[in-house]
Amino acid sequence: MRIHWGFATLICVLPAMAGIAGGFSAGGGDKTQVISGEAEARPVSQCQAVASLPNEGTVRLAVGEPLTREQVRISFIGHSTYLVETPEGITIATDYNGYIGGNAAPTVATMNKAHSSHFTLQPDPAIENVLPGWNPNGGPIDHDVVIGDTYIRNVTTDIRSGFGGREPDANSIFIFEVAGLCIGHLGHLHHELEDRHIAEIGRLDVVMVPIDGGLTIGHEKMSEIVKRLRASVILPMHRRGTSINAFLDLFGSDFAHEFRSEDTLTVTLRNLPKQPTIIILNGV
Repeated sequence: MRIHWGFATLICVLPAMAGIAGGFSAGGGDKTQVISGEAEARPVSQCQAVASLPNEGTVRLAVGEPLTREQVRISFIGHSTYLVETPEGITIATDYNGYIGGNAAPTVATMNKAHSSHFTLQPDPAIENVLPGWNPNGGPIDHDVVIGDTYIRNVTTDIRSGFGGREPDANSIFIFEVAGLCIGHLGHLHHELEDRHIAEIGRLDVVMVPIDGGLTIGHEKMSEIVKRLRASVILPMHRRGTSINAFLDLFGSDFAHEFRSEDTLTVTLRNLPKQPTIIILNGV
């Protein structure tokens, strides 16, 4: 049975995860609801088909200049954490480990548990929605959450466990659907993606990819995953001291790459590069 976390915060649920990693300590009242798939209809994924959204007006966000209704801003914070800012001002910290730089607490924090650098036992109580990428009770966890202008869902994968084994469904690839864009974060991916994973993920316009060269997956296998996902923008992360060029050299002329002096990228559905492009933001 898959668990569906509903349209509210998960902060006060986190202490129940003690059996996984010693227990979370977080604030929160009685705002949390767990909603089963039978109790409420699931949102419809727009990453299975091109979607168009309103593009009128602007919203001022915490980082940089205002965004139009088409724009999403993605900033590299460190390790596997990117901060995604949406037109309505929703902020999402990926693989949140407690560090968010000088930014205010995000609206949403996603976490994975393969390493302690991808989650925290004490998330900031100001975070309204904490989404773990694993189910503390075992089995898959299923996020189908609409928060502001963003639909967040996940596709579970396995992680390595002791003695060469696997822990099923213990990592999540999170997908953020906003402003017509499909943005994916591979988390701490430990194995190649099967056809069913690709089908569940759907179209990706932007994908955040670990390039440590071995703690997740070796460069060659990771490059094959990137080629198969065929996103327009590839954002490396989780470099862990390995050579970026060792990863880039595995791509032919059908992929471009850019080194940016900024740690922030603003994307729209209209300005996606025509050629798949690996963009290395400052700090990666």
